[in-house]
Amino acid sequence: MIEMERSGSPMLLFKNLDLTPLHSILWKGLHQEGSGRPVEYSSECDLRALMLRQLEQIPYVKDLVKRLGRSPFLRRACGYSDSVPTEAHFSQMKKRVGVEGFRQIEAWHRRQALKLRESQPLSAAGLIQAACIDGTDLPAWSSRDPHNTRQGLGDPDARVGRGKKSFILGYQSLFLVDIEGFPLGHVEASVNVNEKRLVEPLLDRLLGEDMEVELAVGDSQFESENIFNGLEARKIGNLIAWRRLDGRVNPPDVLTVKDRIDVEGPEHLRVVYKMLRAKSESLNGRVKARLAFSRFTWQGLWNACIHTCLVFCVVYAVCIAAASLGRPDLRYSVAYFA
Repeated sequence: MIEMERSGSPMLLFKNLDLTPLHSILWKGLHQEGSGRPVEYSSECDLRALMLRQLEQIPYVKDLVKRLGRSPFLRRACGYSDSVPTEAHFSQMKKRVGVEGFRQIEAWHRRQALKLRESQPLSAAGLIQAACIDGTDLPAWSSRDPHNTRQGLGDPDARVGRGKKSFILGYQSLFLVDIEGFPLGHVEASVNVNEKRLVEPLLDRLLGEDMEVELAVGDSQFESENIFNGLEARKIGNLIAWRRLDGRVNPPDVLTVKDRIDVEGPEHLRVVYKMLRAKSESLNGRVKARLAFSRFTWQGLWNACIHTCLVFCVVYAVCIAAASLGRPDLRYSVAYFA
């Protein structure tokens, strides 16, 4: 165990993560005093277990329960003793805390991580100089027979829409990423909703947490007069690439799509655009490869939001643990703590 803590482990991650300030959110609706059956499992332990599921890329909650039952090390990492909760316990915990509760939990983790990130001191005060708007798909969990849709189970809230590569059944998540690939916020919707409609709710949620963004970067899919006006109304500059359309001459001071991934225009704008886009793609790949972000095995839009909250909570927890250990070089190394 000592060797595992030296090389990194879930126990090392959770040992450097104090969840005491979240007590009122996690214990909401629980019977804590007076007559009646006492609470058997701490809600802080339940949160660690759900984060562990993402960290260890465990596909289903029932598999998480089995892993906890078989591994004393993982039980101690989460804070459990000899017994572990059932699958139904975690379902009840999610419903009790709710989407807003998980958003508050994620926001607390984000604030703590921003305060401890020495490489971006202005972000600790809530000032984000530049951020990239990007999104990804969340395919719905379904066991429905593709040849006979009357057989099998599906997700009643999921819709069919255009994904990144083809039409899919599921949801989408639009998020904001800073210049280091650090996630700042997110919003979820069915995949058939136009991404342009999610930009303003995403910014309003972020600005509602006393954060200020100076510049928003996005690719050509966000080229819209409504988005430009919305950013201007919120006093946010924009660096959104314009599409190349027949019969239209783009202004010389904007970026224009050259091919699928490159843009042309003023060199200083191209540098900022490419850097932010690269960091956004880096975060996207990291959470998919290391935290099973695309493996969404719950059902419903509210569960899609909770799933994203838990994934980002792990990202923030890694940043917090790295700062507590005096190892800022590990602030984005999810693999070290897995």
